[in-house]
Amino acid sequence: MIEAPVEIARTAAAHSERVPTSGGEFLSFRLGAEEYGIDILKVQEIRSYEPPTRIANAPAFIKGVINLRGVIVPIVDLRVKLGCEVADYNGFTVVIVLNVKGRVIGTVVDSVSDVLQLGPEVIKPAPEMSCSVDSACITGIGSVADRMLILMDIEALLAGPDMGLFDPM
Repeated sequence: MIEAPVEIARTAAAHSERVPTSGGEFLSFRLGAEEYGIDILKVQEIRSYEPPTRIANAPAFIKGVINLRGVIVPIVDLRVKLGCEVADYNGFTVVIVLNVKGRVIGTVVDSVSDVLQLGPEVIKPAPEMSCSVDSACITGIGSVADRMLILMDIEALLAGPDMGLFDPM
């Protein structure tokens, strides 16, 4: 289990309720060839991938559930949810455990890179796209050296009505 981002997340959470989309700390992770970033304050912990218990009739992107210290946690494969190529699960595959709207949800990603501090000067607005990716879930594009980081509003993505993880309000 990787512990460093958890400690960073707890420290950051103690200082701020929400990182503005114009800058802040982001956990970077890979899905295929693309690198994404999410608000570190949403991250509860990072765990190595263990096959979850499958739930009958669940959508393909919900891989199942795990028991995390007495809490039943749904596991969402972001590759499947975002329509990426399906990759094999390997030693780098991890589950990012998130706290979204007071609920614990796990997301499967190919690998976790690091935690990056991004200032507003390196974050550009998300481009307008008419494709299968919900552009409302992309808050911007961060440029760090030769890296492009797609900044994602993970709460908007996971709390969407198509996910079925939250009661509609």
